[in-house]
Amino acid sequence: MNPALIGVSGVAVLASGIATYAAVHPRSQLFGPTIRNTAAALQLALTFDDGPNPAVTPPLLDLLDKYSAKATFFMIGRFVRECPELTKEVAIRGHLIGNHTQTHPNLFWLSPRAIRSELEHCQSALQDSIGAAAEVFRPPYGLRNPWVVSTARELGMQTVMWTLLPGDWLGKPTEWLTARMHPIADKAQTSRDRISGDVLCLHDGSHRQLNGDRIRTLKALEYWLPRWRDLGLKFVTIGEAVNSPAC
Repeated sequence: MNPALIGVSGVAVLASGIATYAAVHPRSQLFGPTIRNTAAALQLALTFDDGPNPAVTPPLLDLLDKYSAKATFFMIGRFVRECPELTKEVAIRGHLIGNHTQTHPNLFWLSPRAIRSELEHCQSALQDSIGAAAEVFRPPYGLRNPWVVSTARELGMQTVMWTLLPGDWLGKPTEWLTARMHPIADKAQTSRDRISGDVLCLHDGSHRQLNGDRIRTLKALEYWLPRWRDLGLKFVTIGEAVNSPAC
């Protein structure tokens, strides 16, 4: 084989690997800066994607109230249009609402114009429902291309990723999901060795349709919220996580 071809092939593989990392990895900053942690080790940002969901969001709000926990809800614009009162209720309860696009596409494959359309339509839905556009954004599946983060920034939003994605959409037993969330407690117990805290990505809805089953998410949180509180964790929104001083 021609050595030059081997060299070209190697460069192509390397470039493909870099692009994949930039698009997928939650810590990657190659396609633009993102929020990945909270400002202090004992701050925990609970985040929920794919709502609002009439089947799960209301009991989730009650559960969060029980533990004085504020969270960030990344909402899909078409569901906001279908559930404007529920969207308002999330805001009234003191939670932060973020943009999760209009229809939940894979943004990696979209053009700059299509990405902007997805974000703008969701912003419009939120504006009509709660009287304000979002200041934070999470890309569906966490996937980015070179235009995603910059487009969000042009529309006044910071892009938010996560430190833990336990997979609550997979339909596994509650015990499996509960165990997958254990690293939060482990890190809280070693907080003196850390300068930042976790951003937990869960789901209160399903991007495919309204009334998706997320009962396992609720049950796992029923187990963990009091235990995390007793470990000294403070539940914060993404806005609080970014703007509050480290302590």
